[in-house]
Amino acid sequence: MALEVRIDEQAGYCFGVVKAIGAAEEVLAQEGSLYCLGDIVHNSAEVERLESRGLRVIGHDMLPQLAGSKVLIRAHGEPPETYRTAEALGIRLVDATCPIVLALQQRIRKGYDEMARCGGQIVIFGKPGHAEVVGLTGQTGGTAVVVSRPDDIASLDFSRPIRLYSQTTKSREEYRQLIDNIEARLPEGADFVAYDTVCNRVAGRAKELERFAGSVDVLLFVAGSNSSNGHYLYEYCRKVQPRTHLIASAAELEEAWFEGAGSVGISGATSTPRWLMEEVAAAIQQKPVS
Repeated sequence: MALEVRIDEQAGYCFGVVKAIGAAEEVLAQEGSLYCLGDIVHNSAEVERLESRGLRVIGHDMLPQLAGSKVLIRAHGEPPETYRTAEALGIRLVDATCPIVLALQQRIRKGYDEMARCGGQIVIFGKPGHAEVVGLTGQTGGTAVVVSRPDDIASLDFSRPIRLYSQTTKSREEYRQLIDNIEARLPEGADFVAYDTVCNRVAGRAKELERFAGSVDVLLFVAGSNSSNGHYLYEYCRKVQPRTHLIASAAELEEAWFEGAGSVGISGATSTPRWLMEEVAAAIQQKPVS
């Protein structure tokens, strides 16, 4: 019996990633080369595809060598210091910051100004060192407290006002847990405001994936090893469908995964290209079925 292979119709790039890749491809088509601050997307296969067209991934330490060059800011955004450096060096920026991330940066900057006047603190729920989080903390001059887990609140000063924000790709459920944990520690009358800044696209994917994962015998979740969104959604899928496997490409497929299965679903992170999921589907269909 042939194995039914289905690709999740809701999977694939979010708007911010589409915008960034589109901006890069436009410049590459016209000029043949472009520098990008960090991986344009947390997916090595897509990065390699764009590098073959002339994209060169760089770190901030290379900016002084690129005076007058064109450099892309990816969807994750950058701190204000990057813009000041680029202006001083005459670097032409192609700013592909996701509009949702950009709006969050502006909200945090406003909150920081407010907290500076009253001795309060900005707290960001996110992955330390993540590109988006670096851009967000940059809005506060690096003074924001970054909290990585719902129970990671020992560094907060509950006697001072708090404004809480989340990295756009974090779990809304974990963010709610963090809010509850903070509220449980606050003294009466405390000045605490938590803003809902998780991207609706990311938050909505969990429910969509729950339906999709429950409709197949085996689920393959395709994501880059450095995709925060990918790892969160993969773990969510495993709770629904125990036969879920995380892979970066078709080369990691194992025949034993499909034993006794009649259907296989393929999904991915908001940083996973559709063409990569299609490659995985084609590879499965070429394998013998037990």
